[in-house]
Amino acid sequence: MGDRMRTMAYGSWPSPIDAALAAAHDGHPEWLGLVGDEIWWTEPRPQEGGRRTLVRRPADGAEESLLPAPWNVRSRVIEYGGHPWAGAVREGRPLVVFVHFADQRLYRYEPGGEPRPLTPVSPVGGGLRWAEPRLDLERGEVWCVLEEFTGEGPGDLRRVAAAVPLDGSAAEDRGAVRELTAERHRFVTGPRLSPDGRRAAWLAWDHPRMPWDGTELIVADVTADGTLRGARTVAGGPAESVAQADWAADSSLLYASDRSGWWNLYRDGTPLCPREEEFGGPLWKLGHRWFAPLDSGLIAVVHGRGAKALGTLDPETGELADAVGPWSEFEPTLAAHGDRVVTVGAGPHSGYEVVELDTGTGRARVIGAPHTDPVDPALYPQPRVRTFAGPGGREVHAHIHPPHHPGVRAPDGELAPYVVWAHGGPTGRAPLVLDLEIAYFTSRGIGVAEVNYGGSTGYGREYRDRLREQWGVVDVEDCAAVALALAEEGTADPGRLAIRGGSAGGWTSAASLTNTDIYACGTIVYPILDLTGWGTGETHDFESRYLEGLVGPLAEVPERYAERSPAEHADRISAPFLLLQGRDDVICPPVQCERLLARIAGRGVPHAYIAFAGEGHGFRKAETLVRALEAELSLYAQVFGLDVAGIQKLELVT
Repeated sequence: MGDRMRTMAYGSWPSPIDAALAAAHDGHPEWLGLVGDEIWWTEPRPQEGGRRTLVRRPADGAEESLLPAPWNVRSRVIEYGGHPWAGAVREGRPLVVFVHFADQRLYRYEPGGEPRPLTPVSPVGGGLRWAEPRLDLERGEVWCVLEEFTGEGPGDLRRVAAAVPLDGSAAEDRGAVRELTAERHRFVTGPRLSPDGRRAAWLAWDHPRMPWDGTELIVADVTADGTLRGARTVAGGPAESVAQADWAADSSLLYASDRSGWWNLYRDGTPLCPREEEFGGPLWKLGHRWFAPLDSGLIAVVHGRGAKALGTLDPETGELADAVGPWSEFEPTLAAHGDRVVTVGAGPHSGYEVVELDTGTGRARVIGAPHTDPVDPALYPQPRVRTFAGPGGREVHAHIHPPHHPGVRAPDGELAPYVVWAHGGPTGRAPLVLDLEIAYFTSRGIGVAEVNYGGSTGYGREYRDRLREQWGVVDVEDCAAVALALAEEGTADPGRLAIRGGSAGGWTSAASLTNTDIYACGTIVYPILDLTGWGTGETHDFESRYLEGLVGPLAEVPERYAERSPAEHADRISAPFLLLQGRDDVICPPVQCERLLARIAGRGVPHAYIAFAGEGHGFRKAETLVRALEAELSLYAQVFGLDVAGIQKLELVT
């Protein structure tokens, strides 16, 4: 980079981190599993239309990508999906089943051969969908969650545990699929069999609850012919969230429950390591795993307050030993083999990679999808974990990423522009990891503040419950508190603050523009904008009653739905904004954006709307990611008066 420091205005710094580089590193290894002693996982391919492929890593080393395009290993159960594949070794060779995104059928695959369908296409609604498959080679079946549409409406469906024959006899015949349980609950996770094969355990919940509000842990007996009988609830309830359940080697039942106010681990009802930190999280996807029992009796755990560590818990003593390494976050995907644990970890200076922990030695190492630095790591953001005071003195957690470039500094006295990032969910959290999208801005001299506003996970149930009936209030206030604090302490330029977010974060961004005047502009990505519409059939089944907890029951507080919706108050928006949307989004549909735009037309507010064909909820194609990032930077350049070279100018209309 040379030794000479250049002095340039914030936002105009030259950066090798362009939008294409950020797009190429979007997404990360996700669903891990073991096939014999081989580790397999799904991995994104942004350059191939955003599809997900399967990768295998044999015990002796080199990883290889399986399933060429157009195969796309991804389930649409509850729209967010779930664990989409399973594998086992049969006669010395891997046998794998997986869900293909395009038709949602379950396929059987042996490397070297062609995938063959195991399930039929349904003529009704969104079809037959599958998640959390588990191979039962003795019975010649795949056990999984079946989501079956019964009509054309988003809520016309049922979910049960089902067994699919491995011989392909159900490929054209829905009747050959064996249902394992009666349909008792609206939502279920895949059954996990005890080591002795005599019992199965799964989670279930019903509207209007979300899984982090309250779930039931159900245990049933497995009969000789493979049916589940005598299902009974052993933990959980309307106000207790069990996030995961599994069986220890001795067939005792392990689960993560938040009955204490924190997701902690229990064995047959007894707490194993009571702490004010999380050993579980929000079940946004079926098959998330925060803990994995080992043959030795130890339990591998992903745990922490805020950021997550990987460790092993001795259930007899309650002792916890954490892995040492550069990782500050671990994904809720764990697989265990003997004394080895495999997961996906990342840190402030490395992207997500496949990490193996040897619990015998305590050593952790990268074994797959290793992080490689696409640019000089001296350009990476240098985040600071901070806690701010929100309204009433309540704590607000945030990660502050100041502008950072090793070869450039700003002129004396100039204050930095800052963008507040509101995460999606809203029951979620911004992880403390290297994100080249953040680096895209910080390396150009634009600061980023990721706010884990009230309602975020990782800080206990009380923090999570702050958002109950307060969505559009607490999230907006907490983001504003961080923005104003940064301005007051002289970190950020009070005249050059922006807000951005996607999904629920898009809602918070839009609500911030209608309810505050502290932001000079905003970027709103696949948002919720109209609560009444969203709560009455404009979204999918999983979240169709989410608003009862976040806002209140529509029948009881209809005025609150109208009062808080940005689409109802387009006249209050005076700041320029960019609206980005996927045309195929069934979670936050384009109709909501179009409603806001119709109401803002001709009001003199500069704005732009880009709707991407072939994109759903969460952009996955490289060209979409590039266009979206460059459009966002162009908005800030125009509003903040930045000198940005080399990107297409975003046309703002009024």
